[in-house]
Amino acid sequence: MIGQSLNLSIKGESVGKTTIIDSINYLKVFDNYKNLETELKTIQNKLTRLGYIDTKIERVEKQNDSTYNAQLFLGDKINSIRINYNDNFNLELLNFITHKKGKNFFELDISQLENSLNSLNSMIAEQGDPFSSLQLINISKLNSDFISADLKITANQKRRIDKIIVKGYEKFPKSYIKRFMKLKTEKSFNLNAIKDKVELLEDVRFANKIKDPEVLFTKDSTTLYLYLEKTKTNNFDGFLGFGTNENTNKIDFDGYLDLRLINNLNFGETLNLFYKSDEIDQQTFRVDADLPYLFSSPIGLQVGLNIFRKDTTFSNARQYVKINYQINAQNKIGIGINATTSTNLLENDTDILNDYTTNYFTLNYNYIKAQFYDPLFPINFWFNLSSGFGERENTLGNQNQTVFNLDTYKIFNLNNKNSIYTRFNGAILTSDNYLDNELFRFGGINSIRGFEENSLVANLYGVINTEYRYRLSNSIYIHSVLDAAYFENQINDTKEKLFGFGFGLGLLTNAGLFRLNYSSGKSENRQFKLSDSKVHVSLTATF
Repeated sequence: MIGQSLNLSIKGESVGKTTIIDSINYLKVFDNYKNLETELKTIQNKLTRLGYIDTKIERVEKQNDSTYNAQLFLGDKINSIRINYNDNFNLELLNFITHKKGKNFFELDISQLENSLNSLNSMIAEQGDPFSSLQLINISKLNSDFISADLKITANQKRRIDKIIVKGYEKFPKSYIKRFMKLKTEKSFNLNAIKDKVELLEDVRFANKIKDPEVLFTKDSTTLYLYLEKTKTNNFDGFLGFGTNENTNKIDFDGYLDLRLINNLNFGETLNLFYKSDEIDQQTFRVDADLPYLFSSPIGLQVGLNIFRKDTTFSNARQYVKINYQINAQNKIGIGINATTSTNLLENDTDILNDYTTNYFTLNYNYIKAQFYDPLFPINFWFNLSSGFGERENTLGNQNQTVFNLDTYKIFNLNNKNSIYTRFNGAILTSDNYLDNELFRFGGINSIRGFEENSLVANLYGVINTEYRYRLSNSIYIHSVLDAAYFENQINDTKEKLFGFGFGLGLLTNAGLFRLNYSSGKSENRQFKLSDSKVHVSLTATF
């Protein structure tokens, strides 16, 4: 009959064995006889894995046009197996399976046999022999539920990576293949390790993996193919801020431009150009370059220039050079030198405002955990600790100084829509005496919000930023603003606590990431005033 289903009923040699067969939950209805036969073979294999190694299909009888009866013989169940090995067997492989060890043998639960042999074979393949095979020979029964077998390993020529070819983004920096992903030729072939290393591309801004790596084996060579694509990573960031000037009662504007060029020369390099002008007549100009993996080594070079001018009071010019060592994809350490020259723009020098020069030896540690799959929040965890040791020279004499800076933030992803952002930024300058033109300047959108840009002066400060973020969609989020800060200024003997409150939103558009923050600041000696609130608008464009 066209379209008639076939039914299958299976019996064992006893009621108990039939119950065991039924526990497998095999298929009982089929479209044709071929599928019915295939299911019987599948059941036989499953019973063998359970320890019924003598299982056989004794007969299949047709009861009527739509029903078949099968008779299986299971025999006694084998619970354990003893596997004998020769002197060439690598005993370290046994560390990756659950077993009972004896002299020149190991014992396994029969239900774990297949998985254990697959694990051993995988470990042999990871040692550079992907075509190895394992076989159990000379199988014999030691008693009714215990069998013995000899392990035969068929080994082939060990494989090494002879060549690495990049497809898609052919100009991908070779130094990143060698140092960042640690993929090197002449190394033992291990496909699982290769896949894990390629996943490190998630921590690279300028490239994505198109698909999993592939391998071409020939008689005498092994070629690894990586499929990558170049991504847009250049950033242009800027914001416009405005608020009421307390002295003139007029609206003041301030803003900045931040240009970051990444991997334009296909060496993984970064060039930063930054300029800021704020409402209290301060200008900052900064340019730096980060050149990783020089000459395909783990050593990188970072150089920079920072110029700061405070109205007609003083100007500082700082130059620095750092040599970085990339430990792995996330950790980096560095040493360097830092030289600053400060010029008093007023007519006369004072005890707290004076020309000076400083020279520091610096140490730095940086950790970064990226989540570049999320365009709204691409960095999940950032930690940067730096220190400087040196001296200040001016007409008043030489002064030994030390400086420490810490900047760290973390995003706690509660679920797909809710997250909490926390950041701590702080610094301390230790010296027997201080000059106003060497102190830290902080405050504003990238510091404690609700205060004018760089309006706070300190030799010690700490700022805590927190945001509760709610993602309305993949391109829109809103957040709260709750900041707190503490600072000390020993020149005027000031110690003060500050607070910032507000809210904001972020919108990912075709032009870039648009952000708006509304915040108001309060100090211990100043009451909260709505008129003192700050509105910050910024747009980060990627190109």
